[in-house]
Amino acid sequence: MNCNVIIHPITTIQIFIVFFIDTPLQPEFNLVDTFPEFQELMTASPAMQRYAAEIFRLQQDNEQVSLSLLSSHVESSAQAISAMVKRLNKGGYLIHEPYRGVRLTPEGEKIAMPSLRRHRLTEVFLVKVMKYDWASAHELSDVFERGVNDEIEARMDQLAGRPTRCPHGEPIPSREGILPAVVDMPLVEVPSGSDCIVSRVRTHNMEKLNYIGELGLVPGTPFHLLSCAPFKGPLRLQMKPQDHVIGYELAGSLWVEVQKQGEGNKLPPRKSA
Repeated sequence: MNCNVIIHPITTIQIFIVFFIDTPLQPEFNLVDTFPEFQELMTASPAMQRYAAEIFRLQQDNEQVSLSLLSSHVESSAQAISAMVKRLNKGGYLIHEPYRGVRLTPEGEKIAMPSLRRHRLTEVFLVKVMKYDWASAHELSDVFERGVNDEIEARMDQLAGRPTRCPHGEPIPSREGILPAVVDMPLVEVPSGSDCIVSRVRTHNMEKLNYIGELGLVPGTPFHLLSCAPFKGPLRLQMKPQDHVIGYELAGSLWVEVQKQGEGNKLPPRKSA
């Protein structure tokens, strides 16, 4: 008697399921390293995108983003943060070095862009259309953006005038996930005598933002760096309608585009004996 044996094809996803059930995962296991084709099948959730966006922001100033630093910017428990980091690591979106921190992979930076765009676009909408102050825009956007879908985002973009920068000067990624390049530098590294334009205000501290706003040092504002006191002393800015003297710590939050570079502080000539 002939027996016809029908073998049903096992899909890639089913293989993954069997693998996870029958194979214990090692701490260093990375799903994409084992199954590269899984990257195309795995869709990052909105929560994963938000975490990736926050890590992206933090790694602009930190080579490695520690979990403690991440927890200070994400309103979640340590257990939830640890679980999300493991999830992003297994998906190939970040690299986690124990006792050092995390850093996004190129794929991780890619999934961060939609959330980063929505957050910064929401900030512009809140300030420009809904007339909120720029100091509270960041925290309000964290809540507001979660109710925004693609259709609402497109409408917000239109009403806000299709902005390319957020109220604090940070670039807004395009719908295609391309982040515009920004050529600027920290004010504290600029030599005195330079002509500058405020490019970005890199702080979310509301008190600092309110004070910087009162001084008129918002993105797009031109000024002349008259002098910089040595040993992290105050900086004197020549601008309209009046000059301002700001401390080194506050100046550390300002990034500028240098229009004309000065020669730096010059000491008076020494008197001959």
